[in-house]
Amino acid sequence: MEARPAELLAYAQAAYFAATGVWPIVHMPSFLAVTGPKRDLWLVKTVGALVAAVALPIGVAAWNKNVTPEIVLLAAGTAATLGAVDVVYVAKRVIPKVYLFDAAAEALLIAGWAAVWFRMGGGVVH
Repeated sequence: MEARPAELLAYAQAAYFAATGVWPIVHMPSFLAVTGPKRDLWLVKTVGALVAAVALPIGVAAWNKNVTPEIVLLAAGTAATLGAVDVVYVAKRVIPKVYLFDAAAEALLIAGWAAVWFRMGGGVVH
């Protein structure tokens, strides 16, 4: 049975969130080499763990072919939050411009979820 658009998008987001969330936990030196120096490494790991934790229900929903409105809101809301943080703090020159790549990825996810949501009339998305 072929995966539907909502499931494919959920798989993609789950994979992206798992990879980016686990990265600073697994290999902080390479994470810092790409994203720049950080003061509170415990906070970087905490945010990474939370992003990875969000990946789990999104991925399980895709696997079970049960992408519900709650999963869509979790996925889109988390992407919107992370993307907004990227844009705001790059603009304030708190974090480096490399974070705009993540903001772009988050924007693509949001656009995908909006398309899925509206295509399905805001109801249960399967």
